[in-house]
Amino acid sequence: MSLQYGAEETPLAGSYGAADSFPKDFGYGVEEEEEEAAAGGGGGAGASGGCGPGGADSSKPRILLMGLRRSGKSSIQKVVFHKMSPNETLFLESTNKIYKDDISNSSFVNFQIWDFPGQMDFFDPTFDYEMIFRGTGAFIYVIDAQDDYMEALTRLHITVSKAYKVNPDMNFEVFIHKVDGLSDDHKIETQRDIHQRANDDLADAGLEKLHLSFYLTSIYDHSIFEAFSKVVQKLIPHLPTLENLLNIFISNSGIEKAFLFDVVSKIYIATDSSPVDMQSYELCCDMIDVVIDVSCIYGLKEDGSGSAYDKESMAIIKLNNTTVLYLKEVTKFLALVCILREESFERKGLIDYNFHCFRKAIHEVFEMPSSHSPGPLGHMSASVPLLSDAQGKPRWPDTIDATGGRQSMAGSLAPVRVASCLLPGLEMLLKICIVQLLWQKGLLSQELKSSSPKLR
Repeated sequence: MSLQYGAEETPLAGSYGAADSFPKDFGYGVEEEEEEAAAGGGGGAGASGGCGPGGADSSKPRILLMGLRRSGKSSIQKVVFHKMSPNETLFLESTNKIYKDDISNSSFVNFQIWDFPGQMDFFDPTFDYEMIFRGTGAFIYVIDAQDDYMEALTRLHITVSKAYKVNPDMNFEVFIHKVDGLSDDHKIETQRDIHQRANDDLADAGLEKLHLSFYLTSIYDHSIFEAFSKVVQKLIPHLPTLENLLNIFISNSGIEKAFLFDVVSKIYIATDSSPVDMQSYELCCDMIDVVIDVSCIYGLKEDGSGSAYDKESMAIIKLNNTTVLYLKEVTKFLALVCILREESFERKGLIDYNFHCFRKAIHEVFEMPSSHSPGPLGHMSASVPLLSDAQGKPRWPDTIDATGGRQSMAGSLAPVRVASCLLPGLEMLLKICIVQLLWQKGLLSQELKSSSPKLR
């Protein structure tokens, strides 16, 4: 296995501020304890003050984490977002208040998690459950698969029924947790039984339109990260666009699989349309850990300042089965991790050029809300030049004909016009397709090949 680091590209404007802008301990900040607002304080009514409409963070997507006592809610939160070792969660005390965790250090995974105590009565008259559910993007109910889950299913049905009436647009997720202690057959049977009972209860109550998603999870493997990835993806409005960008990128670069990771939590916010293989996902997660660990040792300055993940972060790991893992920095919080074969990696220059176009497109996608007026069918035309001349004006590359003379492609290949309603950021990615075609057809000039290291 070989590991390489290097800086190859100039960072995009706005990608980085200070050198140590990434969290020093790769955490999401201090957990904030929600104050109890209900009269009487104790175990019945919980906390809702300070997080209602008009609060400082009311505009952020909210994820509710609910379940019976000792079902593993706080452990999930600590392992995924605070990098706690799974073994250390054995010493966590039972939650007796609502805890609000503000996941705010990442510009792409930016939401609140509310961890509710298992003994809380959500429908006590003094508890404003309508305010809680009205501002929620996702509802996660955690069921302990190693315990008797009949009471949990009853509480699940009551809670989702009330929540659906308040906010039918909410995503309802069920984590069948602690499955690490079950055999494979027992896992499948438990999931089938919980799925059947929960949906039967909803059908009996006339709530057939309420959709529950079920996940088998454990904090002792990567299943909890994959499950949380799918929950978070549903809260990202740009998800279809990101998937399309990744599809175009891998199809023109000879890459088998690509993930767009949030580096801190190892949640992947997008991947291409091919099925996700758990082994591939685990490999990519382990690669991020290796890169961060090695960078923390060798990548910081002598005085310990700087960041272990910055604009110069890049890594290549070659496995003994001809597989290559390739990690590139996208933003200060995102990394693109690719899986490809060694023969495909021989065209590294082309992959790097395609990545440069992809990276610009990602920035364009997430900058769109501030630079374009909203609308489902907004239309914008844009030309797609391949190169720029010395004055910065767009030009098309020259080809070398059979007699050695130069011929401009501008006359035979008109600038491409695209509509942003088809795919935001498509302008950048059309360059990938055009350069890929010219490369294969041998139409790029010898001068261009020799002067551009990224196309060599």
